[in-house]
Amino acid sequence: MRNNFKKIIALEEHFSVPDKITKKYKMVPPSFSYAQDPGVKRRLLDIETLRISEMNEAGVDLQVLSLVAPGREQLEIEEAVAFSREVNDYIADIIMKYPERFAAFAALPIDDPEKAVDELERTVKQYNFKGTMISGNYKGRYLDDPFFEPLLQGAEDLGVPIYLHPNMPPVPVFEAYYENGLRKEVAMIFSTAGFGWHIDTAVHVLRMILAGVFDRHPKLQVIIGHLGEGISFFMERLDRVLPPRLTGLEKPISAYLKENVNYTISGFNFIPAFLDLYMHVGAERIMFSTDYPYSSMKEAVQFLNQLPISDKDKEKIAHENAERLMRF
Repeated sequence: MRNNFKKIIALEEHFSVPDKITKKYKMVPPSFSYAQDPGVKRRLLDIETLRISEMNEAGVDLQVLSLVAPGREQLEIEEAVAFSREVNDYIADIIMKYPERFAAFAALPIDDPEKAVDELERTVKQYNFKGTMISGNYKGRYLDDPFFEPLLQGAEDLGVPIYLHPNMPPVPVFEAYYENGLRKEVAMIFSTAGFGWHIDTAVHVLRMILAGVFDRHPKLQVIIGHLGEGISFFMERLDRVLPPRLTGLEKPISAYLKENVNYTISGFNFIPAFLDLYMHVGAERIMFSTDYPYSSMKEAVQFLNQLPISDKDKEKIAHENAERLMRF
């Protein structure tokens, strides 16, 4: 597919490791119906042939790869360390074959933040990985928890972003908000891709702001997908009801959302939602992604082409912002 951009870099593009690795660690595959789809599984695994072919067809030049479930969160710490290292080495070998087509976010054993920082540093310095992707809350704890302070400091020191990917809401939240009185099939989608994933990620970012993470780490950058997980709609409201005189923060909440948070499209190919985010944070904070293989690369590129904004701003979203943030 031809497009009008100098380059397109996609940032939320998932992969899975071969079955021999997941079986080695006795990992359980995800239970979501779409994750069980044979076409999805094939696309998660076939990086060198099918994925590159579909990238060419869609007009995507480079994907930043990130591990999808089953992930290291299932494992005890020592196994998580070994698994993370094996996954990162596996994807680094593929990137070395196709350096113009792929980069990666590191998989980290976040059960042990010190070891996670060691692995992040190793992958950034040895393989030029572009940061890390964290799957939302971890056993009900968010990155504002002091437990994760070494990871925040490490990412800031290395100058790489943390991509916050959605995860299941904590069990008490799932039971109270999504499960009671609803059919199981409805509750599962409602609590994940239908709503819960996105709201939980929005809460995650806002907790980090309100806990002073970005006052302590002013250079730290995070990325969230799905056109900001609904946060931009609430930006003025947040500033009004949670001003610095109440929060004790150095700035209004919107300042952190414009200075420390970056946003990707990742399957939210919806013009009204895009324009709301664009009007609040500007083109400089928005980056392209497709959420492959769960969403279509072709549709994402068509969406980017059709955005009612200037060609200059489209180039920022297509590749320039990612190049600046992650030093491509």
